[in-house]
Amino acid sequence: MARSTPSSIGLVAILSVGLVVPSAVAIDGPLASATVSFGQWRTNPALDRFPILSERATNQHELIPSQVTIKAGGAVNFIIGGFHQPTVYDDGTLPADINTTIPTDTTPSTGIPSGVPLINDPANRIYRGQDPSRQPILTFPSPISGPVSQDRVEVVHFPKPGMYLVICGVRAHFVDDKMFGFVRVLP
Repeated sequence: MARSTPSSIGLVAILSVGLVVPSAVAIDGPLASATVSFGQWRTNPALDRFPILSERATNQHELIPSQVTIKAGGAVNFIIGGFHQPTVYDDGTLPADINTTIPTDTTPSTGIPSGVPLINDPANRIYRGQDPSRQPILTFPSPISGPVSQDRVEVVHFPKPGMYLVICGVRAHFVDDKMFGFVRVLP
């Protein structure tokens, strides 16, 4: 009987570890992540971006889909096509809550192009993406030189349930083009 006591203690310890470890592991399954296209390059009329042509007027300013659903602890992959800045506001924030007054609630972009008004309303903001003007610059022999396209991916984690507002931080895109959507996070 004395021999089974250490075995029982060992079994209880192993089971206890098994109960603790899954909470530290990332979630999995169909609602573990979602993908949002954050701006898209138009194809009508035809667009040729080769070698590094990214005329901003040919970009569609939309989040597609405009609402996604994930589980708490999941992530959203914002696939950014063009000059955009994903910005996320906490549960319950609505588009009308965002202050966009120039210059008090904006900050200018700091790269190429510089001076583009970016929304800088920190109230309830939980994530602000990179300054879209600060992407690396490729160096080519003349006449081809200049900034690379603004295309990239930013992955944002959502640990708590709620309905989160996602906007494009480029002021004109949010104000004029209504570029926003929502991330619904389930328990």
